Amino acid sequence: WVPVVGLEIHAQISSNSKLFSGSQVQFAAPPNSLVSFFDASLPGTLPVLNRRCVEAAVMTGLALNCSINKKSLFDRKHYFYADLPAGYQITQQRVPIAVNGSLSYSLCIDNKMSQMVTKTVRIKQIQLEQDSGKSLHDDTRNQTLVDLNRAGVGLMEVVMEPDMCCGEEAAAAVRELQLILQILGTSQAVMAEGQLRVDANVSVHHPGEPYGVRTEVKNINSLRFLAKAVDYEIQRQIEELENGETILNETRAFDSRLGCTMPMRDKEGKQDYRFMPEPNLPPLILYDAKSLPANMNHQQVVNIDWIQERLPDLPSVKRAKLVEWYGILPEHSFTLLNEDGLTEFFENVVKRTQMKPKKVIGWILKDLLSYLKQHSLTVKESPVSPFLLADLLNLLEKKEISSTAAKQVLVELWKGEGKTPLEIVKDKNLELLQDQKELEQICQAVIDGQENEVMALKAGNRKVLNKLIGLVQRETRGRSNPVLVKELLEKKLAE
Repeated sequence: WVPVVGLEIHAQISSNSKLFSGSQVQFAAPPNSLVSFFDASLPGTLPVLNRRCVEAAVMTGLALNCSINKKSLFDRKHYFYADLPAGYQITQQRVPIAVNGSLSYSLCIDNKMSQMVTKTVRIKQIQLEQDSGKSLHDDTRNQTLVDLNRAGVGLMEVVMEPDMCCGEEAAAAVRELQLILQILGTSQAVMAEGQLRVDANVSVHHPGEPYGVRTEVKNINSLRFLAKAVDYEIQRQIEELENGETILNETRAFDSRLGCTMPMRDKEGKQDYRFMPEPNLPPLILYDAKSLPANMNHQQVVNIDWIQERLPDLPSVKRAKLVEWYGILPEHSFTLLNEDGLTEFFENVVKRTQMKPKKVIGWILKDLLSYLKQHSLTVKESPVSPFLLADLLNLLEKKEISSTAAKQVLVELWKGEGKTPLEIVKDKNLELLQDQKELEQICQAVIDGQENEVMALKAGNRKVLNKLIGLVQRETRGRSNPVLVKELLEKKLAE
């Protein structure tokens, strides 16, 4: 079986006001507190296009290698639902703002970060459209309430061609898109707040045969759930077909608790949205440097070239620069960018420490990141600041403490008691043992107490030496330099 996956992604545009009205956009505002007459679809109200939303769509289109249409059109898409007061949505069905783009993304092979492959998905189009309101189902009172705060909020719908074949690819492509939107500032793209919602179209077929009947899994709001929903749907369709069943062309929802998709409604009778040109909005005309008329007021037009010049570095460029500047591994650059705020954290530590970036990255990824994940904290919520971590790594680099002691200091820093690494070192008496004679005596005592290990070592088992080093470290409470300990042990064993 060959699975085929295509995605439609709705990204909420970062804008202070809605797409066609001056109402404010704010997450979790009291219900129906941000609704203008136009949002509520009162008779006689007219749409006024938000320039910021147009610029955001153009910028996103350029970042995704799209052709920007200098003339695009608005349409009405009719469907009747409680949270759509006008009975139609203003969208771009016939001629969208951007077409024919591409998005490159990378994913690991067999979960190995060191083996990564880069793939490309084609972008069919990006269109501007308004969001609907929100229906709130109150099961206890057996009623549904409507909140129109979200009605009319500007969306970019990014339609991807069916170029993917599994949940992992779909999640990796959406994660890369999410990073691009956040770097551009065109969408905050926080899935937990509904700012990025994904519909996945899934089908399976035998090699060489036409595509199978597809199902659509609607409104997936997390990357993990997206991967699970797509993989579940692929498996479900294969099992149904192998059991002689047929696949229905239907809309399904993903139940994250049960880990499966459920039927919502069928699409057998194709929905007729009665698309028609939006009569209250003229065609959207964009310009570039060549087509911009000389007497035109720059405040009243959107210049594609002007936006192109201001595009920031995209994630792929940022990753390449991190590898080039700091000599880190390519897979580490992915982790730095994928975790919100981690790149800045890493760079701030590097600026303030004498330790090489290659060694710093180990502390950031192994110690900092694993602690944050263990305690469900974001990088911004870390109790250890870049300055404190840099101070700690400087003590280690200057050989004032051992790496074992450094780990102990880090444990104390996590407590967030406001002490500096140096204060913790002094309080806990963790400075590196400088008295070589004392260290020699400890090494001798460890050798004397481990006759079996010494015999194994002399018989050629070099691994035992690590155990002896560990025992010396334990005796000194991590205050000895492992390199020096190794030298002293080898010297004494050779005597």
